[in-house]
Amino acid sequence: MSDSDPTRPLAGIRVAELGSNAAAAWCGKLFADFGAEVVKLEPPGGDPGRRAPPLVDCGDGVMESGVFAWMNTNKRSVTLTAADTARLHAVLAVSDVLVDARPGSTRDPGPTGHARLRAVFPALDIVALSWFGESGPYRDFSATDSVVRALAGLVKQTGPVAQPALQPDHQAGVPAGLAAFTAAAAALLGAAPRGRYFEISIHEANVVIAEYQAATAVQMQIGEQRRGVNRWYPTFPMGIYPCREGWLGITVLTADQWRGFCDMLDMRAEFANPAYATTPGRFGHADALEAVFAPRLAARTAREWFEEGLRRRLPFVIVPDMADLLAEKVYRDRGAFATVRIGAAAFEAQVLPQHLRRTPPAAGGTAPLAGADTDTWRPLARETAALVVRDGNNAALPLEGLRIVDLTMGWAGPLATRQVADLGAEIIKVEGRAYPDWWRGADYSPEAIAANAHEMRLWFNALNRNKIGITLDLTQPEGADLLRRLVATADAVVENYSQGVLPKLGLAYADLRAVKPDLVMVSMPAFGADTDWAEVRAYGSTLEQASGLPRVTGQEDWPPTMNHIAYGDPIGGLNAAAALLVALLHRQRSGEGQHVDLSQVECMFPLVGPWIIEQSLTGRVAPRRGNRHPVFVPHGVFPCAGEDCWIVVAVTDDAAWQALCRAIGRDDLAADPALAIAGGRRAVETQIEAAIADWTRTRAPDAAMEALQAAGVAAGVARGFHEVMLREPHLRARGFWQTTERPFLGQHLQPSASFREDARVMPIRSPAPTLGQSTREVLRRVLALPEAELDQLEAAQIIGTAPIPMQERRPRSATMLHASGRV
Repeated sequence: MSDSDPTRPLAGIRVAELGSNAAAAWCGKLFADFGAEVVKLEPPGGDPGRRAPPLVDCGDGVMESGVFAWMNTNKRSVTLTAADTARLHAVLAVSDVLVDARPGSTRDPGPTGHARLRAVFPALDIVALSWFGESGPYRDFSATDSVVRALAGLVKQTGPVAQPALQPDHQAGVPAGLAAFTAAAAALLGAAPRGRYFEISIHEANVVIAEYQAATAVQMQIGEQRRGVNRWYPTFPMGIYPCREGWLGITVLTADQWRGFCDMLDMRAEFANPAYATTPGRFGHADALEAVFAPRLAARTAREWFEEGLRRRLPFVIVPDMADLLAEKVYRDRGAFATVRIGAAAFEAQVLPQHLRRTPPAAGGTAPLAGADTDTWRPLARETAALVVRDGNNAALPLEGLRIVDLTMGWAGPLATRQVADLGAEIIKVEGRAYPDWWRGADYSPEAIAANAHEMRLWFNALNRNKIGITLDLTQPEGADLLRRLVATADAVVENYSQGVLPKLGLAYADLRAVKPDLVMVSMPAFGADTDWAEVRAYGSTLEQASGLPRVTGQEDWPPTMNHIAYGDPIGGLNAAAALLVALLHRQRSGEGQHVDLSQVECMFPLVGPWIIEQSLTGRVAPRRGNRHPVFVPHGVFPCAGEDCWIVVAVTDDAAWQALCRAIGRDDLAADPALAIAGGRRAVETQIEAAIADWTRTRAPDAAMEALQAAGVAAGVARGFHEVMLREPHLRARGFWQTTERPFLGQHLQPSASFREDARVMPIRSPAPTLGQSTREVLRRVLALPEAELDQLEAAQIIGTAPIPMQERRPRSATMLHASGRV
C-alpha cells in the first residue's frame, strides 16, 4: 500500500487497530479512507475475519474474505504475536489513536493491557470496543451480531406474527464503529487534553436504533406485538408491494399523501371514508385497503410508480436487488461504488457515504494481505507539538468550545447533533414558532398549546438534550439575518431541510460562507443534493426500502422484508456526526471549510455490504436464509416459556456446538461424528433446531440465556421495547438509562451516549430545551442585542417561547417543507 494521500482530510493522523470485530474494522476504515495511516495489527495467520464469506481468489492459492477486504482498504497490515510487546509499543509510540477490540484488554494487568499502555503512552487516545462494555452482568457474555441486536430490542418486533425475524448479520458493527470513530475524532479535534479513554459497548451502540420505538411504546402505552411482515403500527400504507416488474416501497403518512395516493389509484370511496382518515384508522383496516390497492399496483412497473410518486411528491421508491442497486445510474453518477483490490482480486463495493465536497473519501482502494507490511513498516519519527496530557482529574469534554447551529428536525438530524452535544459542543437548535420541530407533535390547537403538549414527547426530549433552544422565523428577513449573524460566530451548521428551502431563504451554503468563510455545513438529503432523485420525498422507511436491505432479509418466499419502522434515520444521523467531525478535522489542519452532501440512502449501503460484494463477485446473491446463518450452525430464534418469549442462539464454532449439546442435555448429538463440523450440522439443521426448541420452550428466556452463556454458547433474549427501557438488567446495572428532570415533562428516562469516557456515562448537562427557551439569552450573549430590539422581535413573532396556533399561521410555504425522518 502506498503512503497516505496528503490531500486527504485526515492525513497526518496515525491509528493503530488491534483485535478483531466489524466495529473496530469500520472505525479504522473511516480513518483510513479519509487519509489517516492505519496500522492493522494482526495475529500470525491473519485476522479471523479474513475467512468470512464470500471469499475471493487473491492468487497463489490464497482465498480471502471480500467483506474483510472492503472493510480494510487503505490500511497497513503488521503481524503481531501475543508476546511481541516491543513491536506493539513501537507502533503505539507514533500513534495518535488506538482502536482496540481485544476481549478483556481493559482489565488485563500485563504490559499490553490498557492501564500499562496509558502509563507508557499518556498522550495516546484509546477507544476500547467490546460486545457489552467493561461492566455489568453481560460483561463476559459470548455474543454475535444477532445476539446483541436481540438484547437491544431490534429482533422481537420484526417479522410474522408467529415468530420474530432476525435481520441478516452485519447490522450491529456499523453503528458501533461509527460511535467509536465519533469519540476518537472528537478527542483529536479537541484542543486539550490528550490521552482520552473511551469505552464502546456494541450492545449500547445498537440500543440507539431502538430508542424511538422504546420511547413511543412506553409513553404511548402501545402494546408490543408483531403485526406481520412489513406492518408497523400505526403507519399505513407502509410496506413493499409487487408490481408488474419489481417491488415498490411505499410510506403514506400525512393527510396530503393519503389524498394523493387515493387520487393516483382511483380510490375515491376509500378517501371519502372517515374510518381511513388517520394513520391508526387505516392500519386497523389494512387488509381491506390492501385488497383494493395492491392489485392496482401490479398493473405497472415499480419504476413507473416511482416516477409517478416523484411527480406527486409521494414517498415511493424502487426496492432494488443487489444487481439493480449496483447498476442504478443515480448511484453510479455519484460514485457510490468503486473497485476494491486485495492481492490479484478486484471487485466493486460501496464507498464511504460521507460525501465531503472538497475532500471526499477514497474511492475504493487496496486491502493488505495478512502481514504484508511487517517487514517494511517502520515507526517514522515526526515533530509533535507539546501536548496537554489528561491527568484523570480534568473533566473537560472533548468538544467544549465548538459551536454548531442546528437546523434539523425529526430524528436523523437531531441525532447527529446530539452525538456532538454529548461530547461537549454548544448546539444552538433553531426552531420556528409557526413550525417547530415536528417531533414535538402535530396538534397546535389553542387547547394543545395551553396544555404544553408540544413539550411532552419522550422521543423529542431524548434527541435534543444537551442543546440550547432558540426560535427564529427564517421566512422573515429579520429572522434570516439573525441566523446569518449567528452562523458568523459558529464552527458549523447541520441541516435537514427539504431541497431548495435554504436557497430560497437566502441561507444556502454559499450565502452562509459569505459571512463565515471557513464554515463547515452538513446537509442531509435523502438521495443526494446533486442527483436526479434530489426531490424524492423520503422517510427513514423509504431509505431502508431503497437500500436493498429488505431484499436480503426474511425467508425466500416472503416479500422483501423491512427491519425497522425508520431504519434510515438513526443510521443517517450517526453517519452525519462522523462526516461533521471529519470536515472539522480537515478545517483544523488546513483552515478550509466545506459543504458535506450526505446522501442518507448511501448511509444504508454498508448494511448490505456483503451482498453487494457477493453480487459483484459472482453475479448473483444466494437465496435468503431466514434466521439461518452462512457460517454459524445452528443459528436462529427459538421459543421460550411464556407468551411471545424468544431467544437467539448462535453456535459460532465446533467447540460451541459441543457446549450447546451439553447444556441442553443431548449427549447423543454431541457424540455424533457427522455433526462435529458445521457442514454435517447443516445437512440436518431442521432436526437440530427442533431439539433446541424442545429445550428452550420449557424455560423462561432469561434462564435459558444464563444457562447457555454459562456453557459458553452465544445466546440473547429477544427483548421487547418496554424491557429495553424499563427492565433490561445489564443496561440498568450500567446506568444506561439516566433520570432527568425537565419542565412540563417532569422526571423521565434518557438513554446514555454510545460512548463512555473513563468508564463513566457522558453527562446529561441539560434536558432538551423548551421551545425558544434560550432565545433572549443567546441573542444577548452572542449577538449583543439590546432588550428593546428583543421586545420588537417578539412583538413581530420572529422570536418567542410559544407556538403560534394553527389557525393564526400564515399559509405554509412550500419552502418550509422538510424531508426525511418523520416516521
